[in-house]
Amino acid sequence: MATVTFFGHRDTPKETEPALRLTLIDLIENKNATVFYVGNHGNFDAMVRRQLEDLSKTYPIKYYVVLAYMPSKNDTPDEHSILPEGIENIPRRFAINYRNKWMLNKSDIVVTYVTHNFGGAWEFMQMAEKMNKMIIETNSPQ
Repeated sequence: MATVTFFGHRDTPKETEPALRLTLIDLIENKNATVFYVGNHGNFDAMVRRQLEDLSKTYPIKYYVVLAYMPSKNDTPDEHSILPEGIENIPRRFAINYRNKWMLNKSDIVVTYVTHNFGGAWEFMQMAEKMNKMIIETNSPQ
């Protein structure tokens, strides 16, 4: 069984979603991916969450939306929302990096949408490369 996480730009164009869906189906059907961790910031994460929610109706997968911040009284996290262990002790300005490292450490495969060599998505893709994780880029021709 493989675990997958995702790093992509906040402004990922919606035209990426069909390729992302095909990537997810391939991971489930051909790479035995059964557990998925996704953040909750920006377009890329939103596309991933939509596709995982839909695919979970057809495939026996588990997906988790990994929060970077403790939910406030007004937040209503669903059954897919989780917090990384120890996040409550992390200063708010470091919380997204902490969450992303936690997801990366839990994963075998990283799916990315990275079009420029700066920013968080690019940094975590570089980190995944150094950790010898399998990286699937959704912005390259399939």
